[in-house]
Amino acid sequence: MLEAFVTVLIGVVFAIGAAWVSQHVLGATISWIRALVLVAIVYALTVPLVRAALESGGVISDGGFDVSGGLGIVIIAVALGWQFAIAVAVIMVIELFWPSGRGWHPVRAVQGMLHRRARMRRYAEVLRIASKHGLSLYGSHRSGNGEDVPAALVAVLNEAGPTFVKIGQVLSTRDDLLPREFTDAFASLQMNTTPLPWDAIRTAIEAELSGPLEATFAWIDEKPLAAASLAQVHAARLRPAEPGGAEPSVVIKVQRPDARASVQVDTDILQRLAADAERRSDWARAYGVQALVDEFVRALTEELDYRIEMDNTELLRDTMARSTVRNVHVPEVYPALCTKQMMVQERVVGIPFSDLHGALPADMDDAPPREQTTARQFDAGPVSGSVSVTSITPPPTARDIADTLVDAIFEQVALRGVFHADLHPGNVILRPDREITLIDFGSIGVLERSMRRVLIAMMSAMAAEDDIALTDLLLMIVEEPADGSGLDRSALQHEIGAILTRVHNGRGDATIFREVIDVLRRHRLALPAELALVFRTLGSLEGTLRHLDPDYEMVERALERTPHFARIAVDPRGVLADARVQLQVAGEQLRRLPRRIETIGASLENGTFGMNLRMFRDPKERGWVRSLVSQLTTALIGVTLVIAAVILLVSDGGPQLTAEIGLFPFLGSILGLAGILLVLGSLRRTAMRNDVGS
Repeated sequence: MLEAFVTVLIGVVFAIGAAWVSQHVLGATISWIRALVLVAIVYALTVPLVRAALESGGVISDGGFDVSGGLGIVIIAVALGWQFAIAVAVIMVIELFWPSGRGWHPVRAVQGMLHRRARMRRYAEVLRIASKHGLSLYGSHRSGNGEDVPAALVAVLNEAGPTFVKIGQVLSTRDDLLPREFTDAFASLQMNTTPLPWDAIRTAIEAELSGPLEATFAWIDEKPLAAASLAQVHAARLRPAEPGGAEPSVVIKVQRPDARASVQVDTDILQRLAADAERRSDWARAYGVQALVDEFVRALTEELDYRIEMDNTELLRDTMARSTVRNVHVPEVYPALCTKQMMVQERVVGIPFSDLHGALPADMDDAPPREQTTARQFDAGPVSGSVSVTSITPPPTARDIADTLVDAIFEQVALRGVFHADLHPGNVILRPDREITLIDFGSIGVLERSMRRVLIAMMSAMAAEDDIALTDLLLMIVEEPADGSGLDRSALQHEIGAILTRVHNGRGDATIFREVIDVLRRHRLALPAELALVFRTLGSLEGTLRHLDPDYEMVERALERTPHFARIAVDPRGVLADARVQLQVAGEQLRRLPRRIETIGASLENGTFGMNLRMFRDPKERGWVRSLVSQLTTALIGVTLVIAAVILLVSDGGPQLTAEIGLFPFLGSILGLAGILLVLGSLRRTAMRNDVGS
């Protein structure tokens, strides 16, 4: 009984010690549960073998030592050491093929099971919705109810939830990818999703206000102005700041209570499908489907935080305040009432571009000319007074309004560097006075000054049909091929020139930007992400403008206005400021030049001149070299000890410690144990470094 208790006690201590050594000496991040279980199994399996070896070696018999106590303890310690080495080797092999954190874990298994259950329920739900509206994987489309395929798709996306509605919104501006009947149908998703009941919205608003509605709002319309993919919008009036004061007219944008959970499940599904598509399909890898989905998911996640939208709105308001285009507005926000899931801003009365049908509404189209009377003072010697001047200005046409919007967006992009990056038709409002208001700033783009200069130069090259200049400009900003393959500059220039020729001899539209991106992709060149966002924004803008004027040529207007933007960008004060900065930098470098020359001359004269190579200049590089040398040295020492151990084990020399065990074989077993541990440690750290590097 006592022997069994001692064996178990030694096993517990052995397991804890071996697990600790595996984690710290070998530098491995190993689960304690896994390490203890593996060591316990190895200990239980090797105890009978060690006992039999000790009995055959004449060390123990009948539970007692046949040699002196001190020598017996040393021999048993060596035996335990070999048990320890075997346990560490087993842990290392298991970790190499089944690393901790990547295999089965009870908590991760339960979480994964719940996530898989949520995904499967979502798959089933989407399939049920599609089948209900006649879109099934099997059989033909349901007939007899007058519902066509585009309308059925709209119904499916609308009912499927915020993520699918957002996908439809993105596709509604891609006339270059989908037939017109589909983009027209998807455009109805911009503001026409299924509204939530007022009680649910009231509860959500009061949760954000931490109090009753009546304390903040004098009136709220229970019928929503719009039910968007992620939020619902209600008209309201704020309580006046002072008694008897005006009640500002506002809109409350409150996030749907189920939006966040729904988006998390749907985006997880989309990312998994995109990753699977890139593994299985060449076209998915060529078009970077996974990167596109990741960008979509990131933008959608940002839209769930209305504090980001509030900051973006304020930034765009400040940008438009400095704009030369005065007929495009950004609504005012009320920061004190804005939270992560609710935003309050100025109410905009008008018609979204998504509700236009290729022309101005009838009431705007028949509007009379504007009359404006101004009083002017005059002083002509003894005669002075005032005179009234009445001017009659015809109202802007649909093309004039489109020109204004194009000018405003191109100025945001090319001159200011801050632009609205989600210009789908539901986010552009045409007011009764025919002026434009932009809304929904959940996604904006920021373009640095150096990139704006290149963009204006690229537009100028497009306008001049200069394929050489455009090729040179693109090569200034694109990322070189990651595989190190050479670039066929002549072929790239030829393809760019062919695109420009088609644009200048036919109808130019936003597909020019997509074609440029496709050409760069074929040559394994990557456009900077911020410039790719500009091109996508311009594509969305063109799709939006077609709701106002189907024949409007946005690219032609932009190229015509490029010289204007170039002149504004080349501001004399800005040029002088740039020249002054460059002169200051050059002056500072010249000021330091004599001292550097003197230092070099003194070093040459004293014979202390030296040169430092850039290789291994980084501390990380030096650390990597030191680690590599250390690993190599450890491995060599371990191999040397193992070779020495083998030589000693096969030698019969030296005094006998017991009747069966000689001194040299015993020393060989100790050296072999030390060598094995050193080699295992070196191999494990090398494997860990490879895992991190990969």
